[in-house]
Amino acid sequence: MAAITAAMVKELREKTGAGMMDCKKALTENDGDMGKAADWLREKGISKAAKKAGRIAAEGAVYAYVSADEKVGVLLEINCETDFAAKNEQFVALEKEIAEHIAKTNPKDLEALENSELGGKKVSDIITEATATIGEKISLRRFERYETSDIVASYIHMGGKIGVIVELAGGDAALGKDVAMQVAASSPMAVDRNGVDASALEHEKEVLRKQALEEGKPENIVDKMVMGRINKFYKEVCLVEQIFVKDLEGTKTIKDILKGATVKRFTRYQLGEGIEKKQEDFAAEVAAQMK
Repeated sequence: MAAITAAMVKELREKTGAGMMDCKKALTENDGDMGKAADWLREKGISKAAKKAGRIAAEGAVYAYVSADEKVGVLLEINCETDFAAKNEQFVALEKEIAEHIAKTNPKDLEALENSELGGKKVSDIITEATATIGEKISLRRFERYETSDIVASYIHMGGKIGVIVELAGGDAALGKDVAMQVAASSPMAVDRNGVDASALEHEKEVLRKQALEEGKPENIVDKMVMGRINKFYKEVCLVEQIFVKDLEGTKTIKDILKGATVKRFTRYQLGEGIEKKQEDFAAEVAAQMK
């Protein structure tokens, strides 16, 4: 068995772009033969995946899973580089498999999920393999898991561009789906006024007060105007006060359609929100693909 030196690992890493531990393992498995080790990494998809690791993955899909008894729900965002890859059968199967795995194992965070085992493999290795076979950087971005004695419902909009799960007490799946659709369409800040972030509320009051003063309103009526506008703000950002999107007459609020049921919480993901997409012209993109 040839001795594997740090210099050998460094050389293979520079040649393939793979991680240090992967390079060390490749050299060990191939008795220090640099060429065979590089081929081994390629065969495992590690070299190919490593070259894609620096790319920006801002496409993909938001996927929702709800258990048959409606007691457990998962919202998951997996990213890739193009919308085309997100429609790949392997990608679609991957998001379903991982969402169901989250539902069963309840990992505490993304790191725990990536280190957990699924079908005898670490989830992080499954993602690496998917990156190699699909040909684009694949990454797990975030997830939320609900477990309740009430029910969980979900809604996916535009094939995974927006996803929502809600926890509902006192209602059924059909009502839950309507509420989830509302959250997807109107992006409320909170279920009700009690859930509105205090700092966001104070900021809104300050903005509205300055607006009123800029309009030349007398000081003695500014506060009343601000309170009136804050009530309008609440109707825009509080789920139960929003007008139901399916009500054509525009008179029913979510509170009206709940009929005594209670929305305990909701989570809304919009695909790629907060990820800065890389802008490249066609020539640059072709050049990048040739590297």
